[in-house]
Amino acid sequence: MNYCPQCASPMGEVLINNEIRKGCPDSACGFVLWNNPTPVVAMIVEVEGGVVLAHNVNWPKSFYSIITGFLEAGEDPLECAKRETMEELNLHTLESSLVGVYAFPQQNQVIIAYHIKAAGEVKLNHELDDYKIVPVNELKGWDMGTGLAINDWLAAQRAS
Repeated sequence: MNYCPQCASPMGEVLINNEIRKGCPDSACGFVLWNNPTPVVAMIVEVEGGVVLAHNVNWPKSFYSIITGFLEAGEDPLECAKRETMEELNLHTLESSLVGVYAFPQQNQVIIAYHIKAAGEVKLNHELDDYKIVPVNELKGWDMGTGLAINDWLAAQRAS
């Protein structure tokens, strides 16, 4: 953002509570770019045979992940998880539980992750072009973003 969205002045640095932030240098305007993280809901969707990993049309060909979606204004995160599971995979949620909440600073996001037991026939929406079902005993997470939720969920599965 190069210009203030309120008064169109060039953006600069402003001092807020002893911190330098990007903002409008015009004190009469007072706009500050807080750059708060975006809430994203992630779903470890478990169906008969394992966990659904999907490929987004915009990702490198070899990259698959769990299902994610943006939380809508005023939407409950669990309802978002159920909605996104239906929208992206055409699957009905049978059971759900919160896995955890994870910072994802690389994308300026906060991930709210759920485990969803689901049923139905997978039909991908326009955002996805492929999927695979990975048996739980073969599933592996990674060290950032949604991979942290997978790691925690797998650890909880082993502990129970």
